[in-house]
Amino acid sequence: MASRFARPIAVAVVVQVALAAIGAFGVGAEEPAAPVAAPSFSGARAMAHLEAMVAIGPRVSGSEGMTKQRAMIVEHFRAAGATVTPQRFQIRDRKSGKGVAMENIVVTWHPDRQERILLGAHYDTRPFPDRDRDDPRGVFVGANDGASGVALLMELAGAMPDLEGPVGVDFVLFDGEEYVFGPRDPYFLGSTHFARQYAAGRKSGETAWNYRAGLVLDMVADADLAIFQESKSVSWPDTRPVVDEVWDVARRMGVRQFIPRPGYEVEDDHVPLRNLGKIPTADIIDFNYPAWHTTHDTAAACSGESLEAVGSVVLQWLREQR
Repeated sequence: MASRFARPIAVAVVVQVALAAIGAFGVGAEEPAAPVAAPSFSGARAMAHLEAMVAIGPRVSGSEGMTKQRAMIVEHFRAAGATVTPQRFQIRDRKSGKGVAMENIVVTWHPDRQERILLGAHYDTRPFPDRDRDDPRGVFVGANDGASGVALLMELAGAMPDLEGPVGVDFVLFDGEEYVFGPRDPYFLGSTHFARQYAAGRKSGETAWNYRAGLVLDMVADADLAIFQESKSVSWPDTRPVVDEVWDVARRMGVRQFIPRPGYEVEDDHVPLRNLGKIPTADIIDFNYPAWHTTHDTAAACSGESLEAVGSVVLQWLREQR
């Protein structure tokens, strides 16, 4: 996760399936087929995806680890039936002056639907655990800050082909969210590039679809999960309805990890998506994470139960889009 200058301000889904009434069967009558439950969200499977990414090691933009991770992610989504499109761009490293190849991954479900939802997560890891008091230049594997949002989307893929309604969904995995080696380096490179490309396409008429709303999923696997509402997402008039919808779903589902009040203000990928791309995007993040930007941000600090809590709410929110 990037600079995200935060200022403190203060589950499983049970899918209700109606059973067909069982009456008296006459001679030769066929027993009605059992109803098929809609796909649910598995925190255990999501956690397995997180662990697979962490096992690669650091996944810094432009690195071998990032290349290996990208291949794994693309293969997963294509196998699930999505259309996967790379969005490549290049930046110049401020320290070395060399070019660094970057690549957002756009995962498209139901491309025929012009009204769409964007679910975003960054998939790069910070170069160093700069907040680690003992080893600020150690190995950073970004289990929660880097892998958690991607793992959630990988598990969510199983439910997307059967998503009913008029709304299509794009998962966008952002590169270069925190390709940061010093205090002057910019953050949110991937989401900024994506937002500018989308805005230019809408203005020129080349982009026919419209993102009605978006969610950024970041640091959603903390074993001690408590997701307050991010203050920018609440204060912006176009994103406040998105926040209200998501937290209302959590309330109705009894997912108590969603706390219905603002808790912090965060700079994250939702900022360029909203300000540059004009996509009403809310940030779903648990910023109260002691292992943030330290060597302790490992799979041991994460939980499949937390991933399931968030993933179940997001899935139900998508299903209620009309």
